[in-house]
Amino acid sequence: MTNTGNTPPIWFITGASSGIGRELAVQALAAGEAVVAVARRTEALGELGEHERLLVVEADVRNEAAVAKAVEQGVARFGRIDIVANLAGYGLFGAVEEAADGQARAIFDTNVFGVLNVLRATLPVLRGQRSGRILQGSSYYGQTADPGVGLLAATKYAVEGLSDALAAEVAPLGIHVTLVEPGLTATPFLSNLDTATAIHADYDQTVRVLQQAIQALPTTAFSGVDRVAAGIRTAVADDNPPRRLALGIAGADSMRTALAARLAELDKWATVTNLVDAELSAHNG
Repeated sequence: MTNTGNTPPIWFITGASSGIGRELAVQALAAGEAVVAVARRTEALGELGEHERLLVVEADVRNEAAVAKAVEQGVARFGRIDIVANLAGYGLFGAVEEAADGQARAIFDTNVFGVLNVLRATLPVLRGQRSGRILQGSSYYGQTADPGVGLLAATKYAVEGLSDALAAEVAPLGIHVTLVEPGLTATPFLSNLDTATAIHADYDQTVRVLQQAIQALPTTAFSGVDRVAAGIRTAVADDNPPRRLALGIAGADSMRTALAARLAELDKWATVTNLVDAELSAHNG
């Protein structure tokens, strides 16, 4: 994919104990590639079996030193890192007002500052190689938001913003950045959601209604994690991978609707927008 010669690529995957991260590890190993599988709890990774091409490392992405150590171990074992799958994260559901301060800070610690810890640890390796792929774990909630997902969306919007800047910073160094934006996927993500305490009845008609709707979704509403991982592998193998990779029709449609509405509003208020520069335009004229 991104490595030199004909040797299989080396993956560094966070959040590898479940969900998309785990499936990426499974598919990479099946393809004869090497994996550094990083997780806060590694018990479930024993099911991947014994592989010379697998290194399991227990590390919490919130711990910068532990992440740096995991990278050191991976490079010592395999000599390089070709693909960084920066996927560790979780969700928080509840009204923005109802989310406790500790809950808000905790989700940012993992979903944003954990992402930064992984980048700080892996980028020196990729820069030294002048090659590599970085997969940033986002969501369709990195482009839109619904009642109840404000804190989750806030973390994903943050990751999207820093990734846009990062992509421009590392492009001259032969490093590609792709934001992975899956829709609803059949993973333990929903079952592992942190939930804000419902306090105010004023949010029953918005936040609670959406919560009930999500709980009532049939299994057919969720994309298969195997297909999501396969889509990621297709993109990462391309010579010109996308900046954003939407995975799942429903999530892509939600993003498309949100983006169209944003552009329409920008155009609707263009007169007011342009008046701000009217004096400057008259002066220049």
